[in-house]
Amino acid sequence: MAVTGTAAAVAISLPGTAGAEDTPAGRAAAPGGTPGAAATAGGTDAPRATGGAPGAEGTGGRGAAALAPATVAPAAAEGPKGTGTDPLTDAELDRARSLALAPADTAARQDVDGGRGRPQHLGTELADPVPGREGARRAQVRFYDYARDELVTRTVDLATGKVEATGTRRGIQPSAHPEELRAALGLILASPLGQGVKEDYRDATGKELRSADQLWFNGDIYRTYRERNVPEALSRCGEHRCVRLVTKVRNGAWIDTRNLIVDLSARNVVRVG
Repeated sequence: MAVTGTAAAVAISLPGTAGAEDTPAGRAAAPGGTPGAAATAGGTDAPRATGGAPGAEGTGGRGAAALAPATVAPAAAEGPKGTGTDPLTDAELDRARSLALAPADTAARQDVDGGRGRPQHLGTELADPVPGREGARRAQVRFYDYARDELVTRTVDLATGKVEATGTRRGIQPSAHPEELRAALGLILASPLGQGVKEDYRDATGKELRSADQLWFNGDIYRTYRERNVPEALSRCGEHRCVRLVTKVRNGAWIDTRNLIVDLSARNVVRVG
């Protein structure tokens, strides 16, 4: 492991994945594939193919049964509306978000980039049915308002377009949205503490790191109650929205950024450990 500045570039060999394109951060799985957690080569043993004429052995035996290539059935065409407890369609997701942003107080709210006029969208899901209205399609939309550090939840009726309920809570920090992780990486690269990340990228690739798009990244909320020593500068995390990232060169070495915590509410970067 070569350490420069505030980060370490760790070369990882992933069996069976060399040269494969990394999964984009916006579609990546939840954190868990941390640096050093490489997959085991070989995986589960594959069963031998048997059958065919008597005396055939294994897959290379004479007269081994021929296996037809696997096929994937095309997905059914998605309509504009779902029924019952079907997942929300793309059209319903767009409508739910639009309806939830309509109330007049949205103009005073703020997203992760500091833009006013709308809060940061975190997620949308099908709302639980109401007794007597089991057929109604309702959606619950979650936002984070960086102007007030509040989680905003709105329930909308997709048929009538009515906002049925609005709730706000402080000190509740759901998992980070990919847009928030991208903003956090941008703050690291703009910070003096990000100089080590740039140096490690240069050492690994011979190129300059100028944009978050040059890295694969993932991460989640930094939760102070899981940490042994929390710096004073991060004491408001939980009230503020703070994240920790894992990053790597696309198709290359890990760059260890786990000791850099980003307070998205205060828009600053703090080293831990």
